[in-house]
Amino acid sequence: MKKLASAVSIMAASALVLSACGSGEGDSSAGGEDFLACMVSDQGGWDDQSFNQSGRAGLQAAVENFGIQEKLAESQGDADYTPNVDNMVQQGCNLTFGVGFLLEDAIQEAAEANPDLSFALIDSTFSDADGKPVTLENAKPLVFNTAEAAYLAGYVAAAMSESGKVGTFGGIQIPSVTVFMDGFADGVKKFNEDNGKNVELLGWDKEKQDGSFSGDFENQGQGQELTKQLISQGADVVMPVAGPVGLGAAAAAKESGKTKIVWVDTDGYESTEYGDIILTSVVKQIANAVEDTVGEAVEDKFSAEPYVGTLENEGVGLAPFHDFEDDVPEDVKKKVDELKQQIIDGTLTVESENSPK
Repeated sequence: MKKLASAVSIMAASALVLSACGSGEGDSSAGGEDFLACMVSDQGGWDDQSFNQSGRAGLQAAVENFGIQEKLAESQGDADYTPNVDNMVQQGCNLTFGVGFLLEDAIQEAAEANPDLSFALIDSTFSDADGKPVTLENAKPLVFNTAEAAYLAGYVAAAMSESGKVGTFGGIQIPSVTVFMDGFADGVKKFNEDNGKNVELLGWDKEKQDGSFSGDFENQGQGQELTKQLISQGADVVMPVAGPVGLGAAAAAKESGKTKIVWVDTDGYESTEYGDIILTSVVKQIANAVEDTVGEAVEDKFSAEPYVGTLENEGVGLAPFHDFEDDVPEDVKKKVDELKQQIIDGTLTVESENSPK
């Protein structure tokens, strides 16, 4: 994450990051009640209705299902990441999770200094000083190819737009954010091709890799302002890819009385108070990935092989339409199901330079 150090120093807000450390291939293997799994949040906190909350839910499930012990550290700022991770090591954690790319440096440094412990990094891989990917024997990346599910969301958003304009914006311009936006853009494009329409996407140009960003994952006021701008330009469906900043987007959409939201990371219908305006959500099954990783470590089967969530392995997906179930046309639902199956079968590839490799 050295490649993002300057960006991190500029930001005063949180990112969507969780990290984990576990036993695995080292000398400190343990099982059941003797196993200690730990997690470090970013500034969003455990109740962010997004990334951190999903990771926390996965760890809670692991505690219940495997009878393990847990420790948590809630970061308040950038300066907390390394001390919080180091504290987990000192506490004797067999496995420590860090949520999001902002914890890359802290997790990588701890993993390199403690080869007998296991670590996991959610939504980012590890890199050297030049930004080139590196593999650590005791640290597992948990990443998600959300372009696939966002493609389906883009198709639905375009189909449901009455204005002929939909919008999106991100928190910070990093691959784990723009991968959503790429897939969404291609889904809108596919709808246009299939139906002879010209629904316009505001806020992101996939070809130029240029668009709108709030600059962090915490400032809900900025999310509200960006969404108001998109609405003023005609967007009546908006996908914020910015963690808790999305709550500001949802507030602006609800205030407008005419705009729907596509949520990300979790099913926003269930995790936020804005269910009545949430068309659908592009979901990452972070909780399942965390629970499975803990299970592997408890059974002394921890592997540094990256976990990549896809539609095929159900690591990503499109949430139900909930209150909009009767509003989404049956032919659109059928087409989305067909596209999903084509992606799973490999006959349709959703391409994004930001997808996990």
